[in-house]
Amino acid sequence: MIVPAVEIAERIKAEDDYEADPLVIRPTPSIEETGQGGSASIDLRLGTWFETPRPRRTPVLDIFNQGDPEYSEKQLTKTCYVPFGGRFLLHPRNFVLAVTLEWIRIPSDLAGFVAGKSKWGRRGLIIATATGVHPRFTGCLTLELANVGEIPIAIYPGLAICQLFLHRLTKAAPLTNQTAFSGFARPTLGTLEPDPFARRLFESGQTIQGFTDSDVSETGAS
Repeated sequence: MIVPAVEIAERIKAEDDYEADPLVIRPTPSIEETGQGGSASIDLRLGTWFETPRPRRTPVLDIFNQGDPEYSEKQLTKTCYVPFGGRFLLHPRNFVLAVTLEWIRIPSDLAGFVAGKSKWGRRGLIIATATGVHPRFTGCLTLELANVGEIPIAIYPGLAICQLFLHRLTKAAPLTNQTAFSGFARPTLGTLEPDPFARRLFESGQTIQGFTDSDVSETGAS
């Protein structure tokens, strides 16, 4: 069940009643001022930190070369700080990692997802994926922003740029549960590596002998 915005606001105000496991959003969203009283979501604002891709000589990102130092986060992206009053210019077909202004803590009985605001999306600015927010997440949310339009878009820290939907779990997550992206106040790329099953498939495929290009094409693989 999706939690209405007014109930989210009430839950935040009653933070002390959930001392061991509260819902926290700072700065606290003002449901009344933004007219979200009948909404099923609350707005989140753009923060001041961005991670932009670095131009690469390597033509492909290959997760099976994870040991190569050129695939580290510092090699793949660079950090950019934009103060309040400044702007970040996102050009067509460009992509950037941003972060929410709000610091969020999700209790064990709730989970959620972040979606872009349609009035931004209709102008070409989208959140590339619906960011899932797991129970017990704590920190600022990393946003994957892309400009799929034809003109550059200026985005400013503090703008309401996305919306958070929360829903109740049928069973609360363990209190020891914690997500890998918790605790960050800046955008984070995270570690990209194949899971153990994918790695076994990859390694077993490398040991197969006798396959030719024609064998592969006959099986329909591409």
